[in-house]
Amino acid sequence: MTALMPFDEAMATFDPVLGLEVHVELNTASKMFCGCSTEFGAEPNTQTCPVCLGLPGSLPVVNALAIESAIRIGLALNCSIAEWCRFARKNYFYPDQPKNYQISQYDEPIAYDGWADVEVDGRPYRIEIERAHMEEDTGKSLHVGGATGRIHGADHSLLDYNRSGVPLIEIVTKPIEGAGDKAPEVARAYVAMLRDLLRALGVSDVRMEQGSLRCDANVSLRPTPESPLGTRTETKNVNSLRSVERAVRYEITRQAALLGDGGRVTQETRHWQEGPGTTAAGRSKEQAEEYRYFPDPDLVPVAPSREWVEELRGTLPEPPAERLRRMSAAWGFSDLELRDVVNAGALNAIEATVAAGASPQSARKWWLTELARRANEQGVDLEDTGVSPVQVAEIQALVEAGTINDKLARQVFDGVAAGEGSPAEVVESRGLAVVSDEGALGDAVDAAIAANPGVADKVRSGKVAAAGALIGAVMKQMRGQADAGRVRELILERLS
Repeated sequence: MTALMPFDEAMATFDPVLGLEVHVELNTASKMFCGCSTEFGAEPNTQTCPVCLGLPGSLPVVNALAIESAIRIGLALNCSIAEWCRFARKNYFYPDQPKNYQISQYDEPIAYDGWADVEVDGRPYRIEIERAHMEEDTGKSLHVGGATGRIHGADHSLLDYNRSGVPLIEIVTKPIEGAGDKAPEVARAYVAMLRDLLRALGVSDVRMEQGSLRCDANVSLRPTPESPLGTRTETKNVNSLRSVERAVRYEITRQAALLGDGGRVTQETRHWQEGPGTTAAGRSKEQAEEYRYFPDPDLVPVAPSREWVEELRGTLPEPPAERLRRMSAAWGFSDLELRDVVNAGALNAIEATVAAGASPQSARKWWLTELARRANEQGVDLEDTGVSPVQVAEIQALVEAGTINDKLARQVFDGVAAGEGSPAEVVESRGLAVVSDEGALGDAVDAAIAANPGVADKVRSGKVAAAGALIGAVMKQMRGQADAGRVRELILERLS
């Protein structure tokens, strides 16, 4: 079993440094260097051609929209945009890379030297961006016959080249220092900020569960902030916000235990294992990698004019910080309420729920309580609980109309998440509507009074607070489907 040092002890002993590499699949209709479709979920190997399969004699042609998207991403991250850059061949062998090289950018990225700000618990952190460069995605390997789905222990492997050649932007940070014990939360906040920004730009669907946004998390420890950088590990392809935070936290505790026992950290790639919440050793990177980069002879350089760059700058969405200020003012949230929303990753969900007709406070209530609880129980991100913002707004409308109450609404969430239909259909099929029949309510109230004479006497003597016990008895008898306010009125009328 891997030794771990308690997180608080690790933070008292070491200073963590992060480096985050985020791969973004662009939502162009065709691939980076050919006309094959990029649609997700097609039958394996049905979206391929000689170019993305790397067959002899095939020639790549660059996707113009991918170039445009790369520039807009760079501008949104406050990067400088290269006046001239080119593609390079990154040479390495891997079964899901059929050309035996990847077309990428090496020393001449299209965007470089940028920054982005994130906030954690009210404190701002500036993340320096080293580069954002263009490349193509690899295919996908499926290892069959093993217990873990990985190559170790598998009987054979299957290769799907549909993803090979899909346009990618890789966004690489400079070392992130000074985060201290907030390092895991800062990593999550940064990836969440990128996801929201890229969605606002309209350049990617940023579906982490489908791999269109993936994070490689580099973590190293050093004794003090003044010490040289420690040996880093790189946890590959982390594909949820929750997992980004957990992977960074785990690596900090694992490396701290190693160093604390006098051992050394091995520079290597590691794989995130979602179930146990641990990382496992992958490929050693102790030796310098030699990818033998050289300019791709089949592709001309990219030289975006300054006029075009400025034109694209004019298409950028509202900056995240300004959006937060606008929403805070429009919704009337306190600083603490807004901070809770941001930390929970609920900003987009609440915005969409408000746009669907709910009040900001009711939208905040459901996303930060009921839906946050479900996300935590399922181990998924908030927006992957199976309930959409429109459905949350519909449920709240049913509450406000008196059709259901908050308690019954939780059962409606169950039904919607289970795929039983719209909120109104779930209320109908499950029989969850609040009972408004005065006769049925009166009978239930009379039965509760008769069954609890001592409590009834207290209410008659002026101890109105005692009515709560009778209300509870009525609600239990009616399976929570009574209007608690009307029940209270009937009890006091009968006992006045």
